[in-house]
Amino acid sequence: MEADRLNAPDTSAIMFEVLGHQLQFAQDPNSKHLGTTVWDASMVFAKFLEKNSRKGKFCPCKLKGKRVLELGAGCGVAGFSMALLGCDVISTDQTEVLPLLIRNVERNTSRIMQANPGSDFFGSIEVAELNWGNEDHIKAVDPPFDYILGTDVVYAEHLLEPLLKTILALSGPKTTIMLGYEIRSTNVHEQMLDLWKRNFEVKTVPRSKMDTEYQHPDIHLYMMTLKPLEAGARVRGQCADQQIEETDAADEVKVDDSGIVDEADDFKLEEAKSEDIVQLKYLPNEKLSEWEARRYGAMAARLLRDVKIS
Repeated sequence: MEADRLNAPDTSAIMFEVLGHQLQFAQDPNSKHLGTTVWDASMVFAKFLEKNSRKGKFCPCKLKGKRVLELGAGCGVAGFSMALLGCDVISTDQTEVLPLLIRNVERNTSRIMQANPGSDFFGSIEVAELNWGNEDHIKAVDPPFDYILGTDVVYAEHLLEPLLKTILALSGPKTTIMLGYEIRSTNVHEQMLDLWKRNFEVKTVPRSKMDTEYQHPDIHLYMMTLKPLEAGARVRGQCADQQIEETDAADEVKVDDSGIVDEADDFKLEEAKSEDIVQLKYLPNEKLSEWEARRYGAMAARLLRDVKIS
């Protein structure tokens, strides 16, 4: 994972503007825990919410008071963005990450309250320990939730089943699961989608619904809801063994009223497509934005990792 690290080793905090608020998220680049870094998928998700918050299912009038559980919250970017839209959020992670997460939640909540005294647009956000699969931790947060959120929580094969079991235990019939994910391993990505499709109705957010700057070909946002139990595709605590029907890339893709489209297997992960490659242009009189610098840094790290010297 070090080759894919997106922040410089000496970056202790980032400033990030979302929904008109200037937020600051502390990091701990010297920590060996992945949860102490702000990963780009959380920023893409936050900016997606911002872009789609004026109308539809993500407008504050529809999200006000909705219960949200964030898994693997890390530095807390995604969960805090939901709180800015009026949701009541519980951001969870492992014990080692909680001090930094609490610091970020308290600091940014204070910023919001001082800048907007008396305003009731902000929901609430609290922090709790939740180890995936721990029944006591799951019971303590009082499921089910309206939304379950996770960004960059999938990076290794052994995490897939514990994550699935935890999501199922936290979900109800009307729960929406929202995942932001950067592809780092083709194998893990394919296994993840296969597992999700066995248990959920999976939809993907089109690029047109993302912020024009905060997006990247490797970063995907998914919206999922539980499959009906009678469909036989979901077994709590276990992975169903039935085959997943592949979606024909030539089939018509239906769009719902929120602009989210059905997931279609219209790309092959084994080979990169030409449109997935971002070229760095020489800008003699311009500077890269912070986001562009982060993305190009990630691309350079990946190239260096993949280069083989003969």
